[in-house]
Amino acid sequence: MKKLKMLIALFIMSISTLSFANDIHSTPVLRGYDAVSYHTIGRPVMGNGSHISEYEGEVYLFITEKNKNMFDENPSKYAPAYGGWCAFGITAGKKFHGDPLVWEIVEDKLYVNLNNKVKGLWLKDIPGNIKKADKMWKEIKNKSISSL
Repeated sequence: MKKLKMLIALFIMSISTLSFANDIHSTPVLRGYDAVSYHTIGRPVMGNGSHISEYEGEVYLFITEKNKNMFDENPSKYAPAYGGWCAFGITAGKKFHGDPLVWEIVEDKLYVNLNNKVKGLWLKDIPGNIKKADKMWKEIKNKSISSL
């Protein structure tokens, strides 16, 4: 009994000394798909916990160290537009989770949309929608979903 109490005390002490400041507490951008794979392979591939980067406070997963390094060297190139929120939703001033399997690369930038129906609407005027979304993004980027 005394040994069990000592083991429990040691376990609690070891947990209390861990730093949780750098723990990841959010869902990875693109739901864990490798942002670089869209550009290099031409399709999304699920990343893994062995290759992780952080950019603008968000977590990204990668399939290889090479992809992680490519991202780290130029994150603005590979990070999806509007933080991975639905590109068409942004035009309306809303943040809807983008589906990482519903995507399009336009002028070397990755855009995701809520679903294929919404993507169809977005595709009707890509330049106009990007212009509208870029302007709206500046206004809503730092706002919570519930405030929109």
